Amino acid sequence: MSRPVRTEIVQPDGRHVYLYGDFAPAPDGYQAPSMPTGVYQRLWNPLRREWVLVAASRQARTFLPERVDCPLCPSRPGHATEIPASGFEAAVFENRFPAMVPARPAGGSCEVVVYTDEHEGSFATLSASRLTRLAEVWTDRYRELIGRRGVRYVFIFENRGEQVGVTLHHPHGQIYAYPFTPPVAATELRRRSGGCLLCQQIDDERKGRRRVLIDEGGVVAYVPGYARWAYEVHVASQAHRPALTALTPSARQALLATMQRIARAYDRLFDVPMPYMMAMHQAAAGQPAPQAHLHVEFYPILRDRGKLKYLAGSESGAGVFINDTLAEESADRLRAVLA
Repeated sequence: MSRPVRTEIVQPDGRHVYLYGDFAPAPDGYQAPSMPTGVYQRLWNPLRREWVLVAASRQARTFLPERVDCPLCPSRPGHATEIPASGFEAAVFENRFPAMVPARPAGGSCEVVVYTDEHEGSFATLSASRLTRLAEVWTDRYRELIGRRGVRYVFIFENRGEQVGVTLHHPHGQIYAYPFTPPVAATELRRRSGGCLLCQQIDDERKGRRRVLIDEGGVVAYVPGYARWAYEVHVASQAHRPALTALTPSARQALLATMQRIARAYDRLFDVPMPYMMAMHQAAAGQPAPQAHLHVEFYPILRDRGKLKYLAGSESGAGVFINDTLAEESADRLRAVLA
């Protein structure tokens, strides 16, 4: 499988930047910002049997800068950003304010994926060519990170909107390479007999059709009956594929095109940019292929026009979500705004 054109640059503080496709060199005098010193720890909670990451330096991370000071835009004379280029198609860099640092007690790594050099817009507004490039970028980063020594799970995700906690408006997502398999993935990947549960679920949803939003090009998008969020949508390859690397280029494009249609429907639903979390679930390092089925989950946090879904006592304290809607009705409303 051919790999995308990628240029690797190492910043003075040792952080790596990967420029995908064509780019214009950084302006003369470019000086990269440096990573601050901080304490990084990985602490075990024996009661919940889960890891907690401590990254004290993240308190100082950039917070909702003015458009002119965006650190994800191309660099220009007199203004150095995280990306040493005055123009680019897509870029990835090691986070200057990470949750984990390689060769530290926390282990792992954190990368920022910049979808485009254009500041305005979102994943929903990316052009077809940018979307194809992003599919290549995600696949390349998953392939490289999952092969690194000590990495157990590669998590591709996006937080969108200030209500979710986003501190930069430029279209971007993130990738965490964990030195352990996180709890949600560990539960999904738990070894079971009887075949892939997600394969069976997709088959059931396609037969019922009541909650299916899109069923095209080998990709299915649906509102699961057990959705925790009012307009939660899952997007999956119909065929059993463990990771992005197991898809053909055309299948990856179909996956991202379906994801984009869902993101656009969200923005039409209440006529506002929908704040959401996007989580991509794939195989862990060394995971047998039958145990993993590539899928993407969208968690939009508006439950109605102008109303946020809060993770309050039951959700946060007991781990039990309360959904205020019926999945079938949510599917109807989303289907009405699909394009």
